[in-house]
Amino acid sequence: MTHEDRRRFEEIFLPYLDAAYNLARWIIRHDQDAQDVVQDAYVRAFKGFQRFRDGGNSKAWFLMIVRNTAYTVLNRRAAEKNLIPYQEERHANIISIDDPDNELRTEARKEYLQRALERLPLEFREVIILYELEGLSYKDLASTLGIPVGTVMSRLSRAR
Repeated sequence: MTHEDRRRFEEIFLPYLDAAYNLARWIIRHDQDAQDVVQDAYVRAFKGFQRFRDGGNSKAWFLMIVRNTAYTVLNRRAAEKNLIPYQEERHANIISIDDPDNELRTEARKEYLQRALERLPLEFREVIILYELEGLSYKDLASTLGIPVGTVMSRLSRAR
């Protein structure tokens, strides 16, 4: 890889490191491990940069690598057994982020939101984080998560 390729890679992907950490932190649930995931994903993205298509959505591509790396870490640790399985009647009304009466203005509400997000099963937590906090579109979410757009919408609805 040339010096120009390295410069171009950094120019494209360095702006997404905060989003990458945010996603990794919500998946892994541990600051240092999330930093390790982002570092590993950054290296993987760098190694695979030749396969990245110019004109493609670089943020979605990079976050997909971050997500896959985080899942690899989770699978190694078998951490998913600690997650609460989704039950419609129990989790359907945890919180509604787009409810205008439920603005997250106080620290107590922010903590409540964080606890609610942490209680969500991973498949719902990651979709709400990527959509609500990182601003990915349904199409970009589908690409990042490797699922159909309809599944994105369904998971987003259930996560809310």
